Amino acid sequence: MFFIRLLSRLPLPVLYAFSDFLFAVSFYLVRYRRAMVQKNLKNSFPEKTDAERSRIEKQFFKDLCDYAVEMLKLLTISQEELGRRVVFKNPDVSNRYILNGQSLLNLASHNFNWEWLLVAGSFTLPGQMDFVYQSVNSKFFDDFSYACRTRFGAHGIKRDEVAREIVKRRHIVRNIALVGDQYPGYKHDKKYATRFLNQDTVFFYGSNQLAQLTQYPVMYYAMKKVKRGYYETHIVELAQPPYAKDSDVVMEHYVRELEKVIRENPSQWLWSHNRWKTRHLEA
Repeated sequence: MFFIRLLSRLPLPVLYAFSDFLFAVSFYLVRYRRAMVQKNLKNSFPEKTDAERSRIEKQFFKDLCDYAVEMLKLLTISQEELGRRVVFKNPDVSNRYILNGQSLLNLASHNFNWEWLLVAGSFTLPGQMDFVYQSVNSKFFDDFSYACRTRFGAHGIKRDEVAREIVKRRHIVRNIALVGDQYPGYKHDKKYATRFLNQDTVFFYGSNQLAQLTQYPVMYYAMKKVKRGYYETHIVELAQPPYAKDSDVVMEHYVRELEKVIRENPSQWLWSHNRWKTRHLEA
């Protein structure tokens, strides 16, 4: 971690130079997950030409490498610098709730750079920032990620402890943040099936369940990269309570807004994961 902190203190222009090197190695030599990315893009955008999809693929890998060094920088970046680089375009949409004592459920997606979004939101938006996370197998990376995300006061909640933590912290006015486009990886995960990017797709249903449990208004933080190292976030109000037990309104609106964001900036979503596994679709 000491060595990682030293690297993190390098200026961003130096880190972006390393990102360029990382892109050349991963894209041309290692060909990291390129077959997966090409398959996902072809199935998602059948109307585009091969040349158009190739341009999206190449830009995606550049953005992915930038994400890697930006995650590294998150360990030491100042509040002032991060605040300049992540701009919330319409914060009043959500702030008016928090300032009136109403907690919110805030959904994000795997659009670059969702890690900067969380950390910037923890000191830019009013109220306590709680975030839901899933531990990973690597203890080092798990500790590293948690240290980055909590630098400015955000509170982490393990996915398996969400219900208990919601009740325990119910008197705190807060933003509860989670990434809503995850693949439902556990057999016991409740799934939401829909048509998304021209494909049958299943989403993890947890965000809809959280909305029903808390009866909080739900926001979507639509993020886009405007230039290297700079991002804008537009807040979209997805739904307001009360939510019926059988209502899918949160998922319906979230999926629609997410697809809109991806189509506007297709290279900025995380295409390198196997998002469309078949076993849950068949089930």
